[in-house]
Amino acid sequence: MDNYCIIMAGGIGSRFWPLSKDNYPKQFLDILGTGKSFIRSTYERFSPVIPDENFLVVTNKAYKQLVLEHLPMLKPDQVLCEPTRRNTAPCIAYAAYHIQSRCKDANIVVTPADHLVTNETEFQRIIRLGFNFLTQNPQALMTIGIKPSRPETGYGYIQCGMQNAECGIEKVEMFKEKPDYDTAVKFVSEGNYLWNSGIFLWTLDGIMQAFKQYLPEMVEVFEKGKYNFGTPDEQSFIDAHFTESPNISIDYGVMEKSPDTFTIPADFGWSDIGTWGSLFTHAKKDENGNAKRGKVVSVGNKNTIINIEEGTEAVVEGLEDYLVAYRDHSLLVCKLRDEQQIKVWIEGLK
Repeated sequence: MDNYCIIMAGGIGSRFWPLSKDNYPKQFLDILGTGKSFIRSTYERFSPVIPDENFLVVTNKAYKQLVLEHLPMLKPDQVLCEPTRRNTAPCIAYAAYHIQSRCKDANIVVTPADHLVTNETEFQRIIRLGFNFLTQNPQALMTIGIKPSRPETGYGYIQCGMQNAECGIEKVEMFKEKPDYDTAVKFVSEGNYLWNSGIFLWTLDGIMQAFKQYLPEMVEVFEKGKYNFGTPDEQSFIDAHFTESPNISIDYGVMEKSPDTFTIPADFGWSDIGTWGSLFTHAKKDENGNAKRGKVVSVGNKNTIINIEEGTEAVVEGLEDYLVAYRDHSLLVCKLRDEQQIKVWIEGLK
């Protein structure tokens, strides 16, 4: 009953434009065609480990009703509303202060809302292993590391030591930024590097102490309203002061600075599905390597994504290694290799 889950669900997912937009972003979509949105799948993945009343979703205030529609088992006060997007450190601090008003001895797992996990039984075993480790090491800051299957340049990496390998948990030697291809090949070949999943575990006291040590200016902001959390005044305090917090990620702000970081090497079919390319990797394909969704006639296409919203028809002919996506009166046609430019291109529409 002391286990809590913080789901971070405030992003726009602009790399998935035009499916993901400001008014209905990626975490609320069923991009994989599973019949469930990303945020619903995330909740169900954790529900065997976390009681319903101990879930918190941190999101933009514009998405509160969407969260409650997708997760009707949650009460409105379990949806924490940021007045503006401010990166992961203040997002997590907001939730931690809220939890502190409810449970001083909480164990916490933090997760993005939009990951794919194919082996949920193994995933839950790893989360329980992490919580068990925290009972003996309450100041540890933990992250789930994914055993790499390829030299991926789109993820950060974790360099491991071997001090605690006998219990399935290793000391983090260093966090590495997203590498170029040759460096990624080197990381994979050396065997002691993991992908950084962005899933974290710690005790409430452990993360609070880390915030005080490494982000004191952020703590100063939240301490102003320490006694507002868990009361009807919480939201008004957040609306007034949240933007005073530094715009910094938990990785830069805490994890890369702390000597008490550990990782659990894991292999449970993980992907962050952060790009059309990563979606293409996991999508079902026809005999010509095309991933299609919607009412589509495909003629002579190869290795192409065609994603058309329900109620729309499309005929696509003669494309190879392309992306075609249509939703809500917006159309994208581009080479798959150029998808990193999508965020730049849509700025032109604004």
